[in-house]
Amino acid sequence: MTTWSSGAFTFAEGYLNASTIPAMEIGVGILGGGTVGGELARRMLEDREAILAKSGIDLRLRAVAVRELDKPRLFPSRYIVDRPDLVVSHPEVDLVVELMGGVDPAREMVLSALDLGKPVITANKELLSLHGPELFARAAAKGVSLLFEAAVGGGIPLIRPLSESLAGERIERVMGIVNGTTNFILTAMDSEGIPYQEALADAQRLGYAEANPTADVSGSDAAAKAAILAGLAFGRWVSIEQVHTEGIADLASQDLGFARQLGYTIKLLAVAETSPHGPAVRVHPALVPADHPLALIRGANNGVFLEGPSIGELLFLGPGAGGEPTATAVLGDVILASREFLAGTKVAPRVRFGNGDVRDFSEVETQWYLRLEVRDRPGVLARIAAVFGIHEVSIMSVWQDGRGDYATLLLVTHHARETNHRAAVKDLEALEVVRQVAATIRVVGAGP
Repeated sequence: MTTWSSGAFTFAEGYLNASTIPAMEIGVGILGGGTVGGELARRMLEDREAILAKSGIDLRLRAVAVRELDKPRLFPSRYIVDRPDLVVSHPEVDLVVELMGGVDPAREMVLSALDLGKPVITANKELLSLHGPELFARAAAKGVSLLFEAAVGGGIPLIRPLSESLAGERIERVMGIVNGTTNFILTAMDSEGIPYQEALADAQRLGYAEANPTADVSGSDAAAKAAILAGLAFGRWVSIEQVHTEGIADLASQDLGFARQLGYTIKLLAVAETSPHGPAVRVHPALVPADHPLALIRGANNGVFLEGPSIGELLFLGPGAGGEPTATAVLGDVILASREFLAGTKVAPRVRFGNGDVRDFSEVETQWYLRLEVRDRPGVLARIAAVFGIHEVSIMSVWQDGRGDYATLLLVTHHARETNHRAAVKDLEALEVVRQVAATIRVVGAGP
């Protein structure tokens, strides 16, 4: 058998030669021409030949629906329309990419496209976290793809490994940083010692935070992603309302400083864990040991750990947001959905969600860091320890800062039920020797 070379690849005679395979054309319509939609449209136009050479699929941009017709775009104005329904129903649009964000009219547009037998790619975590079961059921009924790699982790390949590569693994825990804005803010507070509001203003100035950053700093963006990841990991649908959610707006820069002295850093974590009583899913700030891989993820980057009995721990790390990384993830889904559409067969659902209970977060065992302002006199620590003892919470370490009428007491507890920790804090606040329970932050990965 003779061989021949082309670039970096060597082919044996009789093997497929990509240049002789007829191109397969797919018409693509995009809903939303903003940061991600605009970048996707630009890539489809400028990299069309490269995509064709690599994938054998000729992606043809047909239309892009936008809200503001006169806004400057990364792609020619001839593709712009102001009605998303016209893109969905366009006779030459075979596949729809939803990048509008929000729930309405995105939900209606996605359902309409699926009803027309058109595959849908979305990066809309809010839509999926609220209406996922309905959308997946409609896609299954129509036998077409509904792909969402870019909904969690931006440009990090995470959804497909969870739903396909690791479909046979019994995932026990998913834990990570899934919001780049909050990670940027916390990194600045930690490394520069600046207060929250100043770090937020820097994030907005540099484009890492929106003018209205509520979804990010409240934890709701991370909660939507955590719900999606939990559903994929455990095969049981989790709604965003079932995710215990806390944000970062109340964090004090002095707690990041104290955490650093104790050997930790503070991150906003999404944690989903399985148990005999159902999965428990939560988003909250947490002290992470300084030598933990998640502690080393800085700036606007994301990182997610997957844990299972066969795989041990897998870490997925990379840019969690931004037009270019996110558009790359969307483009990968477009190519995959195009191949499935062109095959002409019904697509079986990649993900099936069962029903079942979600464990109440108050029953989960957690560790806490507490900062107390207390009277500096003998017997205070004994009284505080007695309160923890009553609620079956043991203290792992104690550190005192300052002397005088009042001192700062830092405590890290051992694992105990969340509800026990809360009850102990309530009783501590009633103690005459405790001036203030100034901070309570959970601890992750600090030992038994």
